[in-house]
Amino acid sequence: MTFPALSSLPGFAHRFTLRHPEIDVDAEREVAVRRLWEWHRWQAEELGFSEGALCISEQVHGARVVTVEGPQAQPFEGCDGMISNLPGLVIGIYVADCCAVYLADARTGAFGVVHSGKKGSELGIVRNAIEAMRSRFGSDPADLVVQLSPCIRPPAYEVDFAAMIRQQAMDSGVPPGQVHDTGECTSSDLQRFYSYRMEKGRTGRMLALMGRPS
Repeated sequence: MTFPALSSLPGFAHRFTLRHPEIDVDAEREVAVRRLWEWHRWQAEELGFSEGALCISEQVHGARVVTVEGPQAQPFEGCDGMISNLPGLVIGIYVADCCAVYLADARTGAFGVVHSGKKGSELGIVRNAIEAMRSRFGSDPADLVVQLSPCIRPPAYEVDFAAMIRQQAMDSGVPPGQVHDTGECTSSDLQRFYSYRMEKGRTGRMLALMGRPS
């Protein structure tokens, strides 16, 4: 899956992987992600990134955002968001009901992806990412394009954290017309999406990819 708002930006590449019809993911997270890894890595390479260019965060349902200054084989510890401006680098966030939030600044070349579910949204991770892009790369929130991935939503879930994310972005200075949301609920289509809630934790993960090919 790709998003028109991001596809229209020159110099960036992105993707949101959907459910793989043949890989068995009836397992705990670590095992499911390991089974999906080669396919996910290939997705990054198909976007134009070299082997080893994919950076992943540990994801602890917090609000810490790190600046990625180069490839790293191991996940970035203790964070749920990553930002960068380096060509040739691609960052990836796993989700299975939580929202992957893409941020892109065509003026400075900065980009980011954060994992924002109920906890991360309450802690303001999107606000933190926007501030980090401003302080680290000089991004003006008025220049940012923000895209929400499919995620779980009411009535399937008791908290509308997608609405919280959109409001955080606008409160941070992103114009409403530059905050985009598919409106799709991951729990409603298990042919396309993995859903942690509907599959009681034993499921795979979609991977949100964002970067600037060299």
